[in-house]
Amino acid sequence: MNGIYLIIGGNMGDRENYLITCIHEIENRIGKIARKSAIYETASWGNTGQTPYLNQVLFLYTSLSPQNLLTECLSIEKRMGRRRTVKWDSRIIDIDILFYNQDIVNEDGLIIPHPLLQERKFVLVPLNELAPSFIHPIYKKSMQELLKECKDILQVKKFIG
Repeated sequence: MNGIYLIIGGNMGDRENYLITCIHEIENRIGKIARKSAIYETASWGNTGQTPYLNQVLFLYTSLSPQNLLTECLSIEKRMGRRRTVKWDSRIIDIDILFYNQDIVNEDGLIIPHPLLQERKFVLVPLNELAPSFIHPIYKKSMQELLKECKDILQVKKFIG
């Protein structure tokens, strides 16, 4: 079994219920979730002026290969109503693969670890909650170290539903 970290999030409609639905879909199609962070609310990253996002990091085990994992993530997004139009546009749900074991994957359409995670507090804060000592396989730094070094100024706060 492969230990993976995913981040799920969205900023459209009933944000909290979309996260709950997404978690059920992930458990049905990818693997049982072992741990999950609190839900965090953050202003939109990359395309400001949108409704704030809710995000949550999940740790789970899967037997899927990295490519099949990506296929399942995209399939869940599509079934939940995600439409890809403009980069960093509002979305019902987004599922990003952060880590797949300690593997480094660089294939057409799939890069693991996620290439921007070290620049995004909305990823690092919940990731640090779950795995502060987890070492990034490329940067050779813990999530705690990456969070301390992160220059992202967006406020990330726990969501109280």
